[in-house]
Amino acid sequence: MKNNLHVFLGATVADAAARPLHWVYNQKKLLTYIKGKKDFTFLKKNKSPFYNIKTGKVSGYNEVGQVMFKTLVEGHQDIEERFKKNVTKNFGPGSIYWKNLNLRAKYRKVKDWRGIIKGPWIHQNIIETIRNIKSKKKLTGGKKVNESDGYCAALPYFLYGYNLKDIKKIICTVTISKISLKYALAKFYLIDLALKGCKDPINEFTRIFKKNSYFKSVVEDIKKVKRLKSKPHPLVVKKLGMACSYPGTFNSSIHSIINSTNYKGAILKTIKAGGCNCSRVNFIGAYFAALKGVSTIPKSWIKKTDLAKKILDQK
Repeated sequence: MKNNLHVFLGATVADAAARPLHWVYNQKKLLTYIKGKKDFTFLKKNKSPFYNIKTGKVSGYNEVGQVMFKTLVEGHQDIEERFKKNVTKNFGPGSIYWKNLNLRAKYRKVKDWRGIIKGPWIHQNIIETIRNIKSKKKLTGGKKVNESDGYCAALPYFLYGYNLKDIKKIICTVTISKISLKYALAKFYLIDLALKGCKDPINEFTRIFKKNSYFKSVVEDIKKVKRLKSKPHPLVVKKLGMACSYPGTFNSSIHSIINSTNYKGAILKTIKAGGCNCSRVNFIGAYFAALKGVSTIPKSWIKKTDLAKKILDQK
């Protein structure tokens, strides 16, 4: 596909596949939801305890990538500024995301509320980004959390061939957390190695950066994950991190990758482990699509993903 967009397709399909089980942190409960199913992607009934959107749609992680994709399809002038405008339009005041944010604030005042948000869930980084854009801050990215939104936003931009310096700027429009920037860049290096035909990008990354001070913690993390390779994936995810934050979300993703031979197996493994599966599969899906090509993504899954057609139309 043009501009390696099959990699973005890999992330999008994986996100939509995992979405109905997003943020299920009780692994025992999750097993009851998928009992007897070989393929538990695209569950018809939402099981996320936080929010409910139609099966086939994507989480807020992939959605920020879709906003960047739309910005690039519209043109390549003033990308950063137009991206900020599109982020505000898509997630900000007047959008369903913002409406649901206000509902959440209202529900917090209700003692022992156990409801579920109808519609999409806006992430902390995006909330901060919109407020910073409105305040005309030079650095608009959020800083309260170390999560994957920056990577997700920059993925289509990276695939269109922009250089690392520019990619950093895009990541920082959404997050200025140093940890988020570092792990996002590590993901892009791994995807880049896969796209260039490297048979084992993870080993190659550790070889290239073993003496690099910036990626020291990432290399150490990969070595730690490799030592846990033989342990069951759900147990390792519980130990390394089920939640959305780095480094846990990166390390749990690496464990899924080194224990999988293909896209489908890796995504199913990741969903089964629970927690913030959507943040992990946005990387894992992109990685395997880069490594194995578009044919590795199950065609039946592509058909079930609402936004897949828009990406495929850019052939």
